[in-house]
Formats: sequence, C-alpha cells, structure tokens
Amino acid sequence: MAGAQLGLARNLPQFLLLVVVNAFVGAMVGMERSILPAIAEGEFHLAARSAVLSFIAVFGVTKALTNYFAGRWSDRFGRKPVLVAGWLVAAPVPFLLMWAPSWAWILVANALLGVSQGLTWSTTVIMKIDLAGPARRGLAMGLNEFAGYFAVALSALATGFVATQYGPRPEPFYLGVGFVAIGLLLSAFIVRETREHVTLESRLTGELLAGDAPTARQVFLRTSLFDPNLSSVSQAGLVNNLNDGMAWGLFPLLFGAAGLTLDQIGVLAATYPAVWGLGQLFTGAWSDRIGRKWLIVVGMWVQAVGIGVVARSNEFIGFAIGAVSLGVGTAMVYPTLLAAIGDVAHPTWRASSVGVYRLWRDLGYAVGALLAGFVADAFGLRTATWTVAALTLVSGTVAALRMKETRSAIVDAQDGRGAPQS
Repeated sequence: MAGAQLGLARNLPQFLLLVVVNAFVGAMVGMERSILPAIAEGEFHLAARSAVLSFIAVFGVTKALTNYFAGRWSDRFGRKPVLVAGWLVAAPVPFLLMWAPSWAWILVANALLGVSQGLTWSTTVIMKIDLAGPARRGLAMGLNEFAGYFAVALSALATGFVATQYGPRPEPFYLGVGFVAIGLLLSAFIVRETREHVTLESRLTGELLAGDAPTARQVFLRTSLFDPNLSSVSQAGLVNNLNDGMAWGLFPLLFGAAGLTLDQIGVLAATYPAVWGLGQLFTGAWSDRIGRKWLIVVGMWVQAVGIGVVARSNEFIGFAIGAVSLGVGTAMVYPTLLAAIGDVAHPTWRASSVGVYRLWRDLGYAVGALLAGFVADAFGLRTATWTVAALTLVSGTVAALRMKETRSAIVDAQDGRGAPQS
C-alpha cells in the first residue's frame, strides 16, 4: 500500500492501459453487431424475430450472471486474475462464429462471449474506479465507456465492410482473433493489480461512508431494492440495456425491411455506439461538475425520443437522426450510472455492488431481446420499437421521483479532509 496513490494523474499509465484493454473488450461485441441478425435470416433461415434475437438473450443472461460473480471474485481474489480469465474464455468465440454449423453453435459462442464480457468489462470498470479516487470518478467512467463503445462502433463498421466485400462468414470474424490475442497479452503481462488502492481509499474515507461490512445478501438487496439511489440506478441500467438489446437485434431488421443495403445498415449500427462512445468523453466529466441525477433522468428521456424517431422513420436520414439521439441519451446515462454506484458504495464492498448493478443492467439485454422479439412477432417491428421507447420514458421518470443526488456530499466531505485527488 505504501506505493499506492489515488487520482488519474498519479496513475495515468496504468489507467490508459486499462482504457486500451477495454477497447478490445468492446470490439469483441462490435464484431457481431451489424451482421449476426443477417446471418440468422440468410444462412440459418430463422423467420421468427424472437428466434433471431435469441443470441442477444443468451449473451445478456450469461453476461449479467457473470457480472455479479466478477464483482465478488474481484473483492476476494483480486482484479487482475478475473480479467485474464475473461480473455481466456473469449478465445474460442471468433472460431465458433466463423465455422458454426447450426444456430445452436452461435448461441454457445454468445454464451461464452457473455461470460467473457462479464469478467473483462466488469474488472476494467472496477480497476478504474480503484485508481481514480472520488473526485474524478465520472471522468474515469466516461473514458472507460468511451473506449469500450467507440470500439464497438469501429468493430461493427469494420465487420460490416468486410461482410460486404467478402461475405458474412468467416472473414469478418478474423478480426476477433486479433482482439483476443492483444487483449490477453496486455492483461496478463502489463496490467497491474489495483486492490492496494482500495485499501488506501478505505483508510482515508472509511469513517465517512463505512458501517459494518455487509454480507453478500445485504449488498444484493441494498443495491437492488432498498437503497433508493442504488436501486434507482439499477433499474435505469436494466432499461438502458433493454433498449440497447432492442437496438442491437431489432434495428438491423427494421432497417433491412425499409430497403437499406448491408453497408448502410453497418453505418447505422456503428452510428449509435459511436455517438454514445464519443459523448462519454464529455458526460462523465460533466457529472463530476453538475452531479449525477439529472444527467441520468434527462438521458433516459432523450433515449426515449431517439427510439421514437427511429420508429417513425422510413429512410436512412431519419434512422440516422434517431440513432444519434439514442447515442446522445445513452452517453449521458451510461458512465453516470457507474459513477453513482461508486459514490454510494463503500470501497470495501464497491466491487460487489458494481457486480449487482451490472447483473441487473445486463439482464436488460435479455429482457429487451425477448420483449422486442415477442412484440415484433405479434404486432410488428415498429410496435416493438414504440414499446421500448415507452418503457425508457417511464424509467427516467422513476429515477426523477426516487433518486437523490449522490455526488456532492461525498466529494465535498472528502475534499474537506484533504484526501488525495488528481
């Protein structure tokens, strides 16, 4: 602990390394984003929307459950071993996607991808929170999520382009082999453990935040239900990824039904996460200045408007405007939710609380895929899109009514004590 210091400036090389690692984590998801629904319909002849979206449901459930355990394991065994394990789980995924002889193999690949994402993305989030300290937590989460989701966009764009030139399989998934190799090497040989920073922050701020250490059950219930701030964040995270799951699986089908080409669909599939990723460079730091609550609330409402614009559109320009609006709203919400968890949870059980939050958040992928698929099968693609827009609007309203500001009291108190900052 003697060498540990809190703050972005004091930990910049290691922090930037983790940003790069998380970019490769995001790229693993992006390689599926523009082409897998087309593969489902074109190669495996899946007609039902719920069947097409089943790969997202499998991904969401496995990632959500792994998020929970990643948080607990990070507290118990350390962050780095969990990160390396996540990359090892990812190693077979590109090969399964290249050569899968049936849709069941695609589902297996997405189960492994979900486990890998739960381990790797959760751990990079936790490690950055450890390094940043309280005053720049929003900026740290903005940089983390920017790296991940801008890489999702670039990877979606790249695989869409490769698919247009060479076909949907196997060439687009060659990129995934490189993503895994680089991510694993960086994580195994250059990334350093960050638990000593947790010990330091606990010593500096423990009397402000800590009670008796809660059990795993108490952390779960507090984060899910009983703490108004943590539970508001959890429900907003679930609905945020519910609409992301819909956008991932349903938007390419909606765009295709409107007559767009595969390369146009690839551009639109990249636009939303690109705006989301770039926007987080600003919104995370902004939440450090103005607070978390209203960025979350207004961001959910902006998402609802963006989804509604897509539902009303029939041409590329309208779809693009909706995708940009959805990206802006998500950029307001995504890093701010994680920063709010870091504000409320004590350092000694913060990783576990992040794991619970990410459990609920990534279950949204499965809920969104299943809900959108069933509604689309019963009532059509546009009705399913409007349904998700309405749920997103309601989620923002719940946060507005239930959540209180999480940032100011903690940071102001710690600033008053002279705790080390960036």
